[in-house]
Order: sequence, then structure tokens, then C-alpha cells
Amino acid sequence: MRIEGSLELSETPTILVVEDEPLVAMVLESIIEDMGASLVGPAASVEKALALIEAGGFTGALLDVNLRGERVDAVADALAAKGLPFVFTTGHGIDGIPAAHRHRPMLSKPFRDADITALLNLHILAKQPIN
Repeated sequence: MRIEGSLELSETPTILVVEDEPLVAMVLESIIEDMGASLVGPAASVEKALALIEAGGFTGALLDVNLRGERVDAVADALAAKGLPFVFTTGHGIDGIPAAHRHRPMLSKPFRDADITALLNLHILAKQPIN
């Protein structure tokens, strides 16, 4: 049962954060921890994100669309192949989202804490499929 952005679950949910901006990653970490979840990462490169996906151990992911000029299509594909829910965060709008994943949830930057909390609750922590 969730109460105003906090979690009461038998297992602590863990969120993979794929983000190359340190300040944004710190804000996301704070939001995730305030919700009672744990964080994996942040992964600031596609290579690191793919290694963390291979290692597993997380419930879902927040995925920046552009990591230092590198598109995250392979990361989105790897998450989808494992059936893991994820939410895009981007300052590039819908056109920045990989075409095969434009049906997935997206949050435009800059975002509010409440927006991240709502999307995590709805699409990742509730374990609702996003197919």
C-alpha cells in the first residue's frame, strides 16, 4: 500500500537511474530514497547502463534519452527485452524517444518531484506492464 509517495512493500523496490547529468541524478536519487525505494547507478553511459541491466537486481528504470550525445536505443531495447518497466526523462521531447518506444511513458525536463513520484508509482512500483 502506498501512502502519499511512500512505499510499504515486503521487498524494497530498486530503480535503475540512467542519467549523465550529476545534479539531475542527485535529485532523482533523493526522490527515489524519499519514496522508500533504492537506487542502482546512476549510469552515465550506454555501456554502463547495459552492464547494470545485465547484472539485474532492479524493479524498473528511469532512462534519460541522451547520454553525452549518445542515444539510449540499445538501453531501452535491453530493458524491454527483459520485460522491465521504464520511464523516459528527456529535454528533447517526443522526437528524442526511440521510435520503437514512443508508446512508453515520458517525462519532460525540467520536471517536478511530484511528477517523478507519480510516474514511478504508476508505471514501475505498481509493476503495471507498459507494453
